Amino acid sequence: MIEGEKKGNRSIWLIVGGIGTLVIFSFCALFVVAGLFLVSSPNSSIQSSEAAPLRAPLVQQVATPPSPVQPVVIGQDATDYETAVLIAIYEKVGPSVVNVDVLSFQRNMPQQLFPEPGQIDPETLIPQGQGSGFVWDTDGHIVTNAHVVDTADQVQITFPDGTVTLAEVIGMDRHSDLAVLEIDPVGYNLIPVARGDLDQMKVGMRVAAIGNPFGFEGTLTSGIVSAIGRSIPGLASFSIPESIQTDAAINPGNSGGPLLNERGEVIGVNAQIRTAQGSNSGVGFAIPITIVDRVVPVLIAEGKYEHSYIGISGNTFSPICAEGLGLDPQIRGAYVNTVLPGTPAAKGGLRGGREEIQNGSIGICPTVAGGDLITAIEDQPVARFDDLLVFLERYTSPGDTVTLTVLRDGKTIEVSVTLAPRPAAQP
Repeated sequence: MIEGEKKGNRSIWLIVGGIGTLVIFSFCALFVVAGLFLVSSPNSSIQSSEAAPLRAPLVQQVATPPSPVQPVVIGQDATDYETAVLIAIYEKVGPSVVNVDVLSFQRNMPQQLFPEPGQIDPETLIPQGQGSGFVWDTDGHIVTNAHVVDTADQVQITFPDGTVTLAEVIGMDRHSDLAVLEIDPVGYNLIPVARGDLDQMKVGMRVAAIGNPFGFEGTLTSGIVSAIGRSIPGLASFSIPESIQTDAAINPGNSGGPLLNERGEVIGVNAQIRTAQGSNSGVGFAIPITIVDRVVPVLIAEGKYEHSYIGISGNTFSPICAEGLGLDPQIRGAYVNTVLPGTPAAKGGLRGGREEIQNGSIGICPTVAGGDLITAIEDQPVARFDDLLVFLERYTSPGDTVTLTVLRDGKTIEVSVTLAPRPAAQP
């Protein structure tokens, strides 16, 4: 009997255990289904995103990672994500992009174009060229390239809806190749662009350009960020650092138009192409938003912008040059070839090369030794010569004093330099 009771009890416990397990499994299944419903239900996701209160970051958090690119909802007119992105960009930014027509008086044009005196009235306005621009604010300010309007006697703006108005050039900066135009905003539906963050951009990210190549208004092209941190020549003899390289088709007439990220935010102003044929070959360049954001407001307020100037010429130090310069090949920095007389660098005590040397390379190594090697500016590492230019453009103004960390005669020292306004051209 005892053995039988044990068997009976075991059977009862097995049955009870099985029922309990089944109940627990059923509850788990219900929770999973409910969770899936909450994730996939459009109503629940909208409610949670709208109603959830903002929470302060935890005290122990040191940094907040950049927010990811917001996805674009694919509408009925799009068949894939890329199409949806480009449609959304064009619908958002297209109304902000304008055509810029440049006209000049005949008297200001090259004489060889009109060899016969009296052929055309000297006061006749003649089309000189075209470019692009975009609405900066609702006060009537439009941004374009300086080289687009550099020789203009009259500027005409055409909006995407065909409306035409005249504009005045109120500010121009040849160093950054940027200019600001102003129109009377009354009667116009001005839609300013949104500005993006260059530091969130990475090589390979999708970009788009809107402009007027060859006079074809409102043209959209797309591509990727091919590189960031290029130096391109300005209209003066100084470089524009931190420029963006893209394979998006940029042609004559695109100059002054916006380069846009996936959100439709401006990350650069299209300015140049690298080509042997005069048209797109997949290598275009845009002035970075980091410079645009600093220069444009000052052009609006004052009509001109002063860039910081230090007064040296040099190049990025290469290990190939270490032996000739007497430097450790493991060091990184910007080598000072020449300190120009009367400049902030000369007044601050920076040294250029003094001893002529023979080097085993052409176009890479300096021909003079004994110059300072700049390894940091304001405690920010300098690994290339362009690092100096980027820091000066991003963070300084004429009159500021910066501290340079310099390697001189095998010792690390600090040199203070008070920056001056950049001259019109390199001395």
